[in-house]
Amino acid sequence: MDENQTPSAVEPEQSAQPVYSQMSIEYVSNQMKKARKKGIVQGLLLALGIVLIAGIVIGIVSIVTMVTNGSFYSRILGSTYSSVLDKNAIEKIDNIYGMIDKTYLENVDKEELREGIYKGMLEALDDPYSVYYDKEEFAEMMEGTSGTFEGIGAYLSQDPDSKEIVVVKPIKDSPAEKVGLLSDDVVVEVDGEDVTGQDINVVVSKLRGPKGTKVTVGVRRGDEEDIRRFEITRAEVNEVSVDYEMLDDKIGYIAIGEFADATADQFREAYDDLEKQGMEKLIIDLRSNGGGYVDIAVEIADRLVKDGVIVSVKEKHGLSYKYEDAGDENYMKVPCVVLVDGNTASASEILTGALKDHNLVTIIGTKTFGKGITQIITPLDDGSGVKITNSRYYTPNGENIHGVGIEPDIEVEWDADRYKKDGTDNQLEAAKEYLNKK
Repeated sequence: MDENQTPSAVEPEQSAQPVYSQMSIEYVSNQMKKARKKGIVQGLLLALGIVLIAGIVIGIVSIVTMVTNGSFYSRILGSTYSSVLDKNAIEKIDNIYGMIDKTYLENVDKEELREGIYKGMLEALDDPYSVYYDKEEFAEMMEGTSGTFEGIGAYLSQDPDSKEIVVVKPIKDSPAEKVGLLSDDVVVEVDGEDVTGQDINVVVSKLRGPKGTKVTVGVRRGDEEDIRRFEITRAEVNEVSVDYEMLDDKIGYIAIGEFADATADQFREAYDDLEKQGMEKLIIDLRSNGGGYVDIAVEIADRLVKDGVIVSVKEKHGLSYKYEDAGDENYMKVPCVVLVDGNTASASEILTGALKDHNLVTIIGTKTFGKGITQIITPLDDGSGVKITNSRYYTPNGENIHGVGIEPDIEVEWDADRYKKDGTDNQLEAAKEYLNKK
């Protein structure tokens, strides 16, 4: 083997060794890189897991804290306020219930206790117009705005201070009217139960019931000491909230009993019919009208006012808005008297105030009730509901008449004795006399 062959024979062996070593190093390097990447991914996943676990722990702690301070349910409902039932309040309620459960002489219905809590919350507002209604009471109240119901058929009102429930007037041709119930009778008993001081809607629910069933109503009349008791057979009462007729001398007469769902349509029909009969003057009777839906009163005012503001409403957080007449040509063009008394309230005062401030009417009678606030009625998921005072209203001239009322232009006291004697309505007669001089 010569010198030239030796290197060539050995060279492949010497050259193969470095190639093999380099491949091994690259392989190991790649494996290490993969391991590092895998470690990084696993580390990230581990870190993410730790963060998630920490978040869950923090969330649980937050929920426990909210439950403890009473804000959990309000947060869920989107409220910005804490719940009234904080930890201390819940413990106190439970402690009181524990005492009742252990020591109270009679059996206790837990649901009735819960209902008492709900009622108490609204009563604590010290506002006679904010009320909680259980399922039956709420159904009865909503039925009363539909225009048809089964019961005795009488308008009632409740004095916000004395809680006395008074018959404003029996509905025409109703069972209450037929047995002799009169305006100003004070309801004190229903089927032998003393209802003095009970909420008016509770008493109404006791008076209503399926047609054909009987209920005994006890009332105090005037200065009489003894209670008068009337057995009344309930019937279906089709409540017509608008009554009208053409009086002598082309004087139209429209009496509005309340502002219910159908009242605006009934008023328009009455007004249009009187116009067709040649009405030259008008009397709108709002006596003993305790109110109803604000938008219905506004709708009627819109039929009478030429243009401009009918009423302004301001809510809790300064939100205010105005109801305005559209300014069309369909408005009242005849002299008009509005009859009012101490039972003319709420939506009735909205209509009266609008017509007065637009100089469309002369008001005759006695000062109105003075209810310058409105309520919102909200049903709850279980069929119960709440009515809560939510706004003040202002007449077109910017007056809030709450607790003040609207003074008549011509004061005429109601002559009850004359009415009982010969049926003469002295306030109505005064209105006719006034219009006949126009």
